[in-house]
Formats: sequence, C-alpha cells, structure tokens
Amino acid sequence: MGIEDKKEENKLVYLVEEETQKLIKWVKNIEKSDDLTIFEKNQEIVTRLGTHYRSDGLTEIGFWTPKLMREVLHPKDIYLEIFTPLEKIDWRKPSQNIKFRRDCVCLERYDIYFWGVIAGLQAGTRDNAGSFYWLRYVTPSGKVEIIRDVMAYSLPYGIFAPAELYDIDSLQKERADIDYFKHTGTIRDKKIPRVSDPRHILQLHVGTATQEGTFEGLTHLYRTIGDKIRKNQTLSPYEQNYVGYDAIQLLPVEPTIEYRRDFSNHSTMFHITTDVNGLDRDLSHEPIVVKLSKPNTQNWGYDVPILGSNATNPSFLGTLRPDELFDFIGVLHNFPEKPIKLIYDLVYGHADNQGELLVNRLFFKGPNMYGQDLNHQSPMVRALLLEMQRRKINTGADGIRIDGGQDFRFFNPLSGRVEYDDQYLLAMSDVVQEVEGYKRRLFTIFEDGRPWPEEGWEEKSTYLDLIKLKSESYQWGPLIFAHNTPALKGFWDRKWSRVCEVMTQGQNWITGCGNHDTFRRGNQIPLDSDVNEYLGDSLNEIIYNAYDNPAVALWVYGFSPGLPMDFINVLMHTPWMFFRNTDEEYGVKVVCEEVGFLDWRITEQLYQRDDVFTRMKSWGFRELHQLKEFTHTLNSTMIAKDYDLEEVILACQSCFKEVDGAYCDLETLKFLKQAEMIDFLQSLDSDRLKQWANMFMEDCYQVCNVSHYFEKVDPAYTQFNLSLRHFRSQHNWLHNNIQGSDRFNRISEDGATIFYGIRNNPDNTDEKLALVVNLEGKSREINLLDWLQLDVDEWEIVFTTPNLSPPDDIKDLNCFPLAQSQGFLLKSKKQEISNK
Repeated sequence: MGIEDKKEENKLVYLVEEETQKLIKWVKNIEKSDDLTIFEKNQEIVTRLGTHYRSDGLTEIGFWTPKLMREVLHPKDIYLEIFTPLEKIDWRKPSQNIKFRRDCVCLERYDIYFWGVIAGLQAGTRDNAGSFYWLRYVTPSGKVEIIRDVMAYSLPYGIFAPAELYDIDSLQKERADIDYFKHTGTIRDKKIPRVSDPRHILQLHVGTATQEGTFEGLTHLYRTIGDKIRKNQTLSPYEQNYVGYDAIQLLPVEPTIEYRRDFSNHSTMFHITTDVNGLDRDLSHEPIVVKLSKPNTQNWGYDVPILGSNATNPSFLGTLRPDELFDFIGVLHNFPEKPIKLIYDLVYGHADNQGELLVNRLFFKGPNMYGQDLNHQSPMVRALLLEMQRRKINTGADGIRIDGGQDFRFFNPLSGRVEYDDQYLLAMSDVVQEVEGYKRRLFTIFEDGRPWPEEGWEEKSTYLDLIKLKSESYQWGPLIFAHNTPALKGFWDRKWSRVCEVMTQGQNWITGCGNHDTFRRGNQIPLDSDVNEYLGDSLNEIIYNAYDNPAVALWVYGFSPGLPMDFINVLMHTPWMFFRNTDEEYGVKVVCEEVGFLDWRITEQLYQRDDVFTRMKSWGFRELHQLKEFTHTLNSTMIAKDYDLEEVILACQSCFKEVDGAYCDLETLKFLKQAEMIDFLQSLDSDRLKQWANMFMEDCYQVCNVSHYFEKVDPAYTQFNLSLRHFRSQHNWLHNNIQGSDRFNRISEDGATIFYGIRNNPDNTDEKLALVVNLEGKSREINLLDWLQLDVDEWEIVFTTPNLSPPDDIKDLNCFPLAQSQGFLLKSKKQEISNK
C-alpha cells in the first residue's frame, strides 16, 4: 500500500492510487501500440470502461468524457459521487425513503478518460443493494452536471438514476447452466463454434407474456411447465402455446425511455430529498435521504436511449435484480427433453431523442424518423456499441435479432453516396460470447428491408443482402416483415410472388406472418377496407383468424422452407399494439395513430369487464362506443389541426362552452352529453389531454397481457399447432428450398386461393409430403390427386386443420370441399418417417 493509500485507509471510500496508476499505465500501453489500429485500440480500452467489481474487493471504474476536454475545470470540480444505502432496500415496494451515505472521490484524468480503482464500494447481489454512482462536475458558471455510466450493468431505478455497482462475476459463477455452455462452447481461442440454428421460434414481450409481466413470471411459468413434463402431466391448452419451440425471441429488454414533463435529465425515481447545498463535493460522507420509486415504464421495447443497453429494463424485473434474467435463462437451458435457446432483439441502429440527455453527443450523427442516428463510423462509438453488445450476450443468450438493419447507413466521402454499413452488421454477428471461459458466436437474424423507406421498397426489397454476405445468418422474410395485412381480402393472392420466393429461396428466412410488427399493423387497416369476411363475423374475429390461421400454419410448418416464428399474443388471441406510457411529447399523437386498436381488438364484452380500461372508465368513458367516438374525433382533429395540441383543445372545448374565436365543428362529440363527459371536455387542457393519453396507454398495456385470455384458448388449435412443431422438428429437410422434383402451385378462382404441392426428402426417396390449403375465400372442391397426378392408394393423411373433418372421415381425396382456412397434409405410405 502506498503513502497516499495509508492516509486514506481510515476513510470508508477512497481512491487506491497505486492500483489506479496501474490501470492508467495499461491504457497508455495500448495507445502506444504500433500493432493496433485506432479502432482496435478503442476496442481494448472499452473493455475496462464502466465499473468492474474485483475479487479483492476493489472496484475499477472508467468514464469516457470527451465533453470535458472542452471545459476548463478545476480537478476538484469533477468527482465520482457515490450513494451507499444505510438501510435495507425493499425491491418490491412501489415507493420508499432510504438513508444513504454519500461519498465523493476524485478520479484520475488521463486524455479523454477518467479512471480509478476505488476501495470501500459495496457490490450489489441478489439480496443486497450495491453502491449507486455517477460522475459529477461543476461548470465554470457553477452548474452541476452529470455524466452517467453508459456501460452500467444494473439500473434498478431507471436510466436517469445513478447506476448500481453489481457483482457480475459472482453472478456468472453461480449460474445454473454452466454445463450447457460447457457442451456448446469451447475454451480454445481457435474455431470458436457458432450456435446452431433452431427449427422454430416463439416471440415474447416480457411485460405482457405472463400475468406478472416480469422475468420472474416467465421463470415461474417455464419451471412449472418443465416440472409437469418431467412428471408426464398433461399441459393446459395455454401452456402448450409456450412449448415445442427450440428458441424464444424476446422483444427488446434493455432499458427504455421514461416519461418526462420537461426536457431535463433529473431522476424522478431516485429523488434526493435532503438539502446538501447542491450536493457540493465537500459535504461527502453526510447521510442523505433518497425517495426510491419502482419503475413502471410500459413500452414495446424499441424506444431506447442507448445508455445501459447491456443492462435489463428494470420494469421487467420484479425484484429489480439482474439475477432474474439469469434465472430465466438457466430454466430454458435446463428445460426437460432439450434446451430452449434464447434470442435477444438488439436495437443499435437508432436512439430515442432522450438519449441526448444521457450520453455524449458524439454517439449521434443527426436526427432520423425514430430520434437519432447512431454514429457507427466513429471508432470509439463503434467500439462502445460492440462492447455493450458483448456484455449483453454474456448474460447467456444463444442468438441475436438485429433490428432495422436498413437503418445502419453512412455517407461515404470516397463514393459520394449514402451506403449501408454492412461491415458493422457483420461485426455484430461475430461478437464472441464468453461465459465462464466458454466461447461461442451466436445465431444471427437480421431484420433488413432495404431499400426501405425508399418509395416502392416492398417490391424492390430482396431480403437477401446480408445472407449473401454471411450464409449462416437469417433474415426476416417478406411475409413476416412489418407491412403485411392478411385480414384484407385477396392478401394471399396478391402476395403470390413473395410466396413463391419463400418456397424457392426462403431457407434462410424467418417465416410465418404473425409477429409484433405485422400483428400491430392489422390495427391500422381502415374500417372501409375490403376485408376477408370469410375469416369471421366481426372485425375482432377477422383479425385474430387472419394471423392465427390453421391453413397458414400447416403450410408454414408442414411444407414451407425457412425458420417459422410465432408470436404469443397471436396464439393466445390477445390484443396487441404499439404502447408506451413513456412519451410526454408525442403521447397524444401516438394514441391517435393507434385508434384502430379499439375497433379491431376491443369488443364491448371485453370492455365491460371490471378489470380492463379502469382508467378510461374513471374519466367517464363508461361505454366502448364513447371511447371510440372520442378517439376517432381526436385523431381527425389532430390531423386537421396539424397536430397542434392547443388548437385541438380549443376545438373540443368549443362544443361544450363558449370559446372566443372558436366554434364547434366536431359533430361526433355532441353525443357526449352526460355530465362526466361534459366536465372532461370543458376542463380539457394540454396537461390533461397528455395525462389522458398516458392513462389510455396504460389501460391498453394491461389489456394486452396474455393471462387475461388463458381460459379462452381453444385446445384443438393449441394441440394442432404443437403437433405441427413436433412434426417440423422431425423433418429437418423441410427447412431447405424446394428442389427440381418438387411442385408448388396455386389456384385462384371462384373467390378462393388454394396453395398445393408436393415435396420430396432429398435424402430419402420414399419420403414425400403433399399439401393443399385454402387460404382465403369461398369453399371449393379440390382434386388434389389429379392436380398432382398421385395414386390415392399410395398416400395417407398426416394432418387436417382443426376446422376440418378428422382424417378417417375423409373418404375421397379427389373430390373434397375445402373452405376458408382449411387444409390437410399427406405423406406417402411407403416412407419410413425420417427423424433426421
């Protein structure tokens, strides 16, 4: 221990000078290296940024601070501010006041970094809170500013609160699935294996996939299902919808933006109530009181600030501890019969505008339609983003889905064109995971619809660009991309060219038609559209039967190439939309854009349940038609007033009271004559309308939880879908594109669209499958054996859709009526079912 260390040893928290200088020397040696490029040097340095709790009880910490290079500051005006709890935190409490000890420590500045090795910090564990921290500095004008840890492992109180120091190394050592990584990874540096591709994927949104809406809830669900399987107990129909998959793909689970009434970077969930004179650093060691509020951000996941992208959204953690995620992954990897892979959905192509409040501006290169484009061409930003991804996948994921690959673009001064940053996308695919010494590269899916958003992109996009560059990767195929609406009449007929592409070149595509994007897209179909009335008697029936269609499932799982994916809300016939209670600025606009949700998803029967839309009912919207009329009127008024909230409010108020210079032209509002509605509209102002929009989103989030619909799941359909998944697993050759001897065709006439064909196992000439499905329209007599020139005595039925007669009741395959959403799959009687 050095002289300075001895002076400090009696303090609770202090900088260990000798260890700090070792860390800085390491950085200097990397920067002096002649063997590394600037980017490679940055890649090395970023591995030490953030906080790292060491086995000797010390904590390494590093901040990238290019902003401070331009500031003339006294060294004592820049300090690490640390909050260590003096009381036990109840992680489940919605709100609590906790005493903290506050310490301030000056780090060592070197170049564009601040480094330190600190003694006395408390590391978080499953049971205990760690020290919270951020970097503070005082500007020459006396303003106190914050620099947050972009690489934080734990953000229990949100993105605007200080980060929590966490003992990640111990968490890794204690994980329950070490043997899984031992068998699937390598400890060698050469020939690092890539995780194999799954046969089928289930997509989940953590916040709505269980009653609890947390990883804790998912762990309990899969542990319960696993125990039943081990005991040979029958699964309930809704439980069957969660199993039979090789992989689970989660919608983004990193922290999202938070609701803010002003454009400030102060935390509302970590609120310091003690007055310590602006938190001057000389008042360190003084106890303070912090009001902690449990996060309740409700967002479908794609509105990210980038800060904390390797952490987990605290709203998905019932205990606010990172251990919950590790528990869930462990249950999946130890699932009976075979492990279930986990796939992360990574959002590194853009950031929400709130990110400007939280991370250095060098992360951004300018605005886009989502918020901000990320500056992937900066060697440092590029290295930081890849390091965040590395830390994220080190939690134990098996695959990644890269959101919005077409958004990774840059201006190339050498060519004078805007080009796609394919090299960065490929680098994301090649990031090496290391769990307790075992290394792997992950299975990769790219969502890439280039040249989106260029006009005509749907016809121009090939969905093959990245597969050509990395043959083992996958892309979202054209039928599972965002702009698909199978509820419309003639959809499958119009998509025939894309269907043919799926059959002939889709073996590396994610297939199916129901996911978080397409399922939401159905809400946006105009009410005067020509919908496929054969799908149901109401909009509600039509939308669910369009996406959860047994004929489509039979084609996708029993006959089509590629990798099928289902969305749990589709399978459970659960409402879904683009929800977020995190947006103060555009919240009203988003509600207006989602107005179709009420028309397509919400029935009067559902609305009248006591446990749904409780907030809207408390504001006077007792009947569904009232809420529909108001939201439709609000939407049309927003468009007419060019989204000027003040003008919209005047228009609404004028219908029920005199407003200078305004008159009521909103005839649809005049039906709202009851006192509650009149009071609501007369008192309407900007804040009240924003509050209403936020409560609307929270009601919608609640009604999108699948647990409300468990009892209505049809057991015949869940068993059918589960059997299809098992069939797919036993026929891996179906994954490949159709061959020259295979046949696939359609008949589109008499108001029906029929797909039919025959496929041959290339490795077993006796194994053949034949399919016929009616995807839309009138019932039609099928003549499958004539169409395919088959001998009826050589074929038998493997599957019929649940809405069709059982196989034994079908006597004549050459003259059989097939109605909307019906179909069957045949196998040749000679074949010995392959288990390859």
